[in-house]
Amino acid sequence: MRSLYSLLINTVMPILHIVALFNKKMKLFVQGRTSVFSTLQEKITPADKVIWFHAASLGEYEQGLPVIEKMRTLYPSHKILVTFFSPSGYEIRKNTSAADVVVYLPMDTLKNAKKFLKLAHPEIAFFIKYEFWPNYLFELKNANVPTYLISGLFRPNQVFFKWYGSLYRKAFKSFNHFFVQYESSKQLISSIGFNNVTVSGDTRYDRVSRILEQDNHLPFIEDFTNGKTTVIFGSSWPKDEEMFMGFIKKQHATKFIIAPHTFGESHMESLRQNITKPIVFFTEKEGKSLKDYDVLVIDTIGLLTKIYSYADVAYVGGGFGTSGLHNILEPAAYGIPVVIGPNHKKFPEAKQLADAGGCIVVHNETEIEAVLTRLTTDENYRNTTGRNAGDFVQRNRGAVHTIIKHIQDEHSL
Repeated sequence: MRSLYSLLINTVMPILHIVALFNKKMKLFVQGRTSVFSTLQEKITPADKVIWFHAASLGEYEQGLPVIEKMRTLYPSHKILVTFFSPSGYEIRKNTSAADVVVYLPMDTLKNAKKFLKLAHPEIAFFIKYEFWPNYLFELKNANVPTYLISGLFRPNQVFFKWYGSLYRKAFKSFNHFFVQYESSKQLISSIGFNNVTVSGDTRYDRVSRILEQDNHLPFIEDFTNGKTTVIFGSSWPKDEEMFMGFIKKQHATKFIIAPHTFGESHMESLRQNITKPIVFFTEKEGKSLKDYDVLVIDTIGLLTKIYSYADVAYVGGGFGTSGLHNILEPAAYGIPVVIGPNHKKFPEAKQLADAGGCIVVHNETEIEAVLTRLTTDENYRNTTGRNAGDFVQRNRGAVHTIIKHIQDEHSL
């Protein structure tokens, strides 16, 4: 089975190079891997002590960041190595100060795994949430490198629990311990013979609760909101925008901030044409009196977390499409009501936040208009829903402490 897997990986690689000729993201995916080994040789010496974290993409990185930061604090003499599989993670966080070395993870061939581990020689390795690469895991086991899964999330339909998932089940033996988010994940992984499992919770709660401590001051947002009730549409996709555009058009005493997930030229022009109210874009705001506009479009990245601190209500995108729901915990941490679309089954925190009374699920344009109208006009309802959201985040903190304590009890790095 391992030979067949390796053959498949080696077969796919030339195909990816061809696709890269026509696809910008795939070009980054392929070209970014050409310099991995030279970067490791340059930045990691044989004498360095290395702690390795692997994240599939940006979301997983953010999930693992509280553990990364804690390990850096506890072991300042070690180098932190972070790898990404996806360009959407690497390209945004390749210069993060949380790590000493950030590279793509080379494709999971036996040759790559051996060379990568020889150059990186980690003392300990962490995989975040999911994305399990058998050759890397087998080689970590062969090298006696303690390996952990943090914020693990398992579902019954995953390959590990199918009759044809034996390769992954064998690779799972490389993990010293599984730290999972929910009891259901523990039961699933236990059902295939792994009892080295702890329900530690989701590290994102530790992460987002800390955003309350940072400086979230954005003068241009204050100028724009001008003390008025403000609704923020965060990480919206066109399908989300179709649903809430009618509500925007009908409102007169509310300010709206739209932070699209993507902001290509055609998408921005579509927003400009469809919004009949006075609209201003972040990249065009200089020299303008922002308080005179009703809609502000954030056509840049890196500001949404802070912008949520100015919201009275937050709609989080992704729930009306198939791309996946975006981060609902950031707005919830600020103690504001969260509204989402119906497609959130793969995001347990969404159901839990809704059950806690801090999140409202809408299924169509009529519902979103009714919910947003009530939230913007009924202050008591808005405050109660927001308080429920904030309390929910605070109750679920503690995953990082559980993980770090276990690591320290087992190893002296």
